[in-house]
Amino acid sequence: MPARVSAIYISPAATVLPHAVNEVQARAHRGLVGDRYFEGCGTFTNWEPKGPDRELTLIEGEVLAELDLSAAEARRNIVTEGVRLNDLVGKRFRIGEVLIEGIRLCPPCTHLDKVTGQALLKPLADRGGLRADILSDGVIRVGDAIQVIDH
Repeated sequence: MPARVSAIYISPAATVLPHAVNEVQARAHRGLVGDRYFEGCGTFTNWEPKGPDRELTLIEGEVLAELDLSAAEARRNIVTEGVRLNDLVGKRFRIGEVLIEGIRLCPPCTHLDKVTGQALLKPLADRGGLRADILSDGVIRVGDAIQVIDH
């Protein structure tokens, strides 16, 4: 199966469950237009250390299916299929026309347990997704190919 985007989620505020969109504007070094972190009102916006890894989060759709967890509950921006996200740490890749760099893994936190009412820390250990930096402006669309540049 080719690597691709199967869903896109954004949320205008930390307390609002993310909603699906078919496409979203990505802004280099800022985030996704309309998302809580782009707007500066995410749960972890002001946490230290500040860095590029709050611009974009990704999670594997295969993991969500295995755990019977909805993409909205996972609170990640991009749901992927056909790609192992842990392998993208430190690598550059394209999602459609947008250049991305994988920064670090995105482990689950107690905040996720609180908002879902589920115990997800252990089931999502080493499978919570990827935090990434957006390196170029562009549009990300459902169905876009994910192409690794750095091998």
